[in-house]
Amino acid sequence: MVTLWIIKKEFKPFIPADKVVPEFTATSIILGIILAVIFGGANAYLGLRVGMTISASIPAAVISMGIIRMILKKDSILENNIVQTIGSAGESLAAGAIFTLPAIFMWAKEGKCDEPTFITVALIALCGGILGVLFMVPLRTALIVEEHGVLPYPEGTACAEVLLAGEEGGSKSKVVFAGLGIAAVYKFVADGLKLFPSEVDFSFQGTYTCGVGMDVLPALAGVGYICGPKISSYMFAGGVLSYLVLIPAIAYFGGESLSSVTDEAGNALAFNQLAPGDIWGQYIRYIGAGAVAAGGIISLIKTFPTMVRTFKKALSGFGDNVSGGNRTQKDLPISVVLIGILLVAVVMFIVPSVPVSLLGAILIIIFGFFFATVSSRMVGIVGSSNNPVSGMAIATLIVTTFVLKATGIDQVEGMIAAITIGTVICIVAAMAGDTSQDLKTGYIVGATPIKQQIGELIGAVVSAFAIGGVMYLLNNAWGFGSKEIAAPQATLMKMVVEGVMGGTLPWVLIFIGVFIAIVVEILGIPVLAFAIGLYLPIHLSAPIMVGGIVKWFVESRRKYKDEAQQKACVEKGVLYSAGMIAGEGIVGILLALFAVLNWDVDLSSIYGDKFMSVGNWVGLVVFALLIASLFFFSRKGSTVEMDAEDVK
Repeated sequence: MVTLWIIKKEFKPFIPADKVVPEFTATSIILGIILAVIFGGANAYLGLRVGMTISASIPAAVISMGIIRMILKKDSILENNIVQTIGSAGESLAAGAIFTLPAIFMWAKEGKCDEPTFITVALIALCGGILGVLFMVPLRTALIVEEHGVLPYPEGTACAEVLLAGEEGGSKSKVVFAGLGIAAVYKFVADGLKLFPSEVDFSFQGTYTCGVGMDVLPALAGVGYICGPKISSYMFAGGVLSYLVLIPAIAYFGGESLSSVTDEAGNALAFNQLAPGDIWGQYIRYIGAGAVAAGGIISLIKTFPTMVRTFKKALSGFGDNVSGGNRTQKDLPISVVLIGILLVAVVMFIVPSVPVSLLGAILIIIFGFFFATVSSRMVGIVGSSNNPVSGMAIATLIVTTFVLKATGIDQVEGMIAAITIGTVICIVAAMAGDTSQDLKTGYIVGATPIKQQIGELIGAVVSAFAIGGVMYLLNNAWGFGSKEIAAPQATLMKMVVEGVMGGTLPWVLIFIGVFIAIVVEILGIPVLAFAIGLYLPIHLSAPIMVGGIVKWFVESRRKYKDEAQQKACVEKGVLYSAGMIAGEGIVGILLALFAVLNWDVDLSSIYGDKFMSVGNWVGLVVFALLIASLFFFSRKGSTVEMDAEDVK
């Protein structure tokens, strides 16, 4: 305790508490809102396609520094901090919403219920976003201030380093925009004009039924680079197990026995007649679902002692947040926080557009505060990228569905209520984690907490309506669960709720996945990453692996003069990758708009079947050029700096 006290007393923020500089300005608010919409929409598209999202704090920070410092000729680190605070809210809210809400759209498509209205989607997202921020306010002093030097908050600290870099902001923002522009053009040519296929597939059927291939798209390569070689390899290993081991085994052992897959005439097909995609859709995805569910629960069990300690500490210091005269210690008043939480609970209960009962609202407040506490501490240790939000959502859905069913709320009504409750809690956990990272950044640079907290609320409000619109656009264009927008996490949540409520899951396949996850955990492999790879098509994990290999190559080169140059090189690759993800996401939303408006820009018919017959190889060649650009931009800045040092 003495050591912690000394650390806290000795820490001096970059901007002293007694110094007032521009912070919560019209420029920072407007720019933050724009970035919240952009990164929120891009992450919604990415998450619905591949089941993963990326942190937007650092890209938002460098874009902000490029615009405010280089274009507007202003110099205020706290303005940039507010921009990234508001801008990153869209990414977190998107993660919570897309992992669950599309399940209701899928039920509507199946004719089980009415499609939720735009207002319903926006209000559900808004309630979760506001609660996530408010729950984090009383935790700031305990987690950010008292444990500074103990909890590293990796993304928050890294973002602070970017902001403190100062003069480098302009050059770094150029890297982000370069990735965004190149990826946007690539995506439009591939999936808009369709001059080459965005999916390369080499499937084999017969003696050895298996499938290999990849979606040659920039966002997936960017995800792989950001995740790094280890996480990427775990995901790819899961894909190899499903497509090169389990699919051939099912086809071989099934032989001429009839499967549950039928042809166009309704006749059952034998296992050895099935294509790899048929086996994956009918059997493997249930094995993967069991593995992901087990992985999420294992992650929760492993962190349970930490959860309990954090929760106890949060309760004991709930009213200790400071709101006095010190600028860097001023939070939202606890009275405002409590009133806000109560109002959100009442809105969820009384507004007809939000399908939550009084019991549901109580469950949301209880589970929400618990998981907000857990999430805030977890991201302080392992970072937002490794925060088991999906595991928390699965645990919530299982418990909630059982409770609702036991109280007589069952069938479709119970399933919709369970997904709604799970959505709000999932958003709460994601937003609490993001808010804590942003507050850590603010603590280091000397920001005013209450202004950051208001900024988070602004970001939540704007993002809720923006992401609601994006989800409606994507669903109307392609439909959730389709090849273009697979919504893998939401499909998993749908299966969990249906399985608990109606007993419809093929439990044998589910338990196979569970025990695969247990074996992987025993071997010491991060089970959640492996399980996600097992659950997703190999076409998604393969390009992610390619991105991971690029990062490994960049990190392992020995031509760096020192560690600082190596770090700068890797960071430029991360920024370029973030730009690629944003660029593809923006064009993906644009193409969805074209689809809704029936605007056809497809030019593939000009080249005929002959061109498309070699399309796989064309796609691989173009993807190789894209990967070369990632390597070039990650090395470019480092090479320039090294050359400059050599001249000196």
